Amino acid sequence: MSGISNRQVFLQHVAQTSPAPIGIEMVKASGIHLWDTDGKKYIDLISGFSVCNIGHSHPDVVKAVQEQAAEYMHLIVYGEFIESPQIQYARLLSDHLPGSLNCVYFTNSGAEATEGAMKLAKRITGRSKMIAFNDAYHGSTQGALSIMGGEYWRNAFRPLLPDIHHYHYNDDTVLDAIDSDLACIILETVQAESGIKAPRKEWLQAIRKKCDEHCVLLIFDEIQAGFGRTGSLWAFQQFDVVPDILLLGKALGGGMPLGAFIADRKLMSTLTYNPVLGHITTFGGHPVSCAAGKAAFEVLTNSRMIDTVKEKEKILQKQLQHPAIIDKRSCGLWMSLQFEDAATNQKIVHNCVKNGLITDWFLFAPDRLRIAPPLSITTEELDQICRIILQSVDEKVSSE
Repeated sequence: MSGISNRQVFLQHVAQTSPAPIGIEMVKASGIHLWDTDGKKYIDLISGFSVCNIGHSHPDVVKAVQEQAAEYMHLIVYGEFIESPQIQYARLLSDHLPGSLNCVYFTNSGAEATEGAMKLAKRITGRSKMIAFNDAYHGSTQGALSIMGGEYWRNAFRPLLPDIHHYHYNDDTVLDAIDSDLACIILETVQAESGIKAPRKEWLQAIRKKCDEHCVLLIFDEIQAGFGRTGSLWAFQQFDVVPDILLLGKALGGGMPLGAFIADRKLMSTLTYNPVLGHITTFGGHPVSCAAGKAAFEVLTNSRMIDTVKEKEKILQKQLQHPAIIDKRSCGLWMSLQFEDAATNQKIVHNCVKNGLITDWFLFAPDRLRIAPPLSITTEELDQICRIILQSVDEKVSSE
């Protein structure tokens, strides 16, 4: 490969997801920081899209990965052998969830967790009709894409799954649509890609009540909202509503690829028979990923990270003041800043990266800047990121 840069190889031989990737060649990550090939240090303001909630390369996670890799990695298709990392992590998760969420099906990713939950809902109810919400993101596989809340993203891949009905998030209209023909209603406990949109507590509780009345399964997607991001271990704890199925991913693997859908064992057992192997995956619950995820989960729950989230949210709310910021929405250490339009936001995002701060925009809110640093970030580091954001906004304003 002499004479060919890694950037050229990246552009020529790695399938591209957009015409303008960030394109920085990183060589190291630790805590809240990333370093590129020139030695420049960046603050990760998006935690690898809510994957690295406890920060990058935590020594406990690195140790767990190394030790498990030395014992064994892949052995056989998921669900056949008794593998200690899987069963230990499944039990640990169950111990930190309501009693009805006691059976874990590990997958490779959040999108696959979505697929598994959709199949489970159809299998349990014998129905195919589903309700999802506009501006919702649940993954890019075809089932998950069918319930994604944006026609721009769905249209190029039609036909998709039939009998999917979309409603506005936080709108009471959906309550009249929940009936006995419905298999499930799936929603993000806090919508991520719409720019951090939390539900009204009474709205979520009304949905739960209607689902109970019509034997409809309620699925909460906490792939981004889980693991302390909103200020509680699980976002649904703040609304006093327990789902029938919970979707997890992102931070679940502590930096390794891992997803899961979780339900009561009686519900999950319907995937065991008629047909056998009703849901199957080769690499789901990979032992190294489970070892990493368990170690990260223990770091999170044994520390005070979650306890400090709400105070850190207040720091962001207080310090991020600028005439160019039209609106702020936050839920824990998770915020969006709205600017005049998408072009303005893109320029500010670019300035942030230039100034050593990795951030991005939202799929359904391109005029909003994303803030989701590792929960381990200190108050001094929060002060620093606020200064960089405001500097980046000033640079955009002064260039006009």
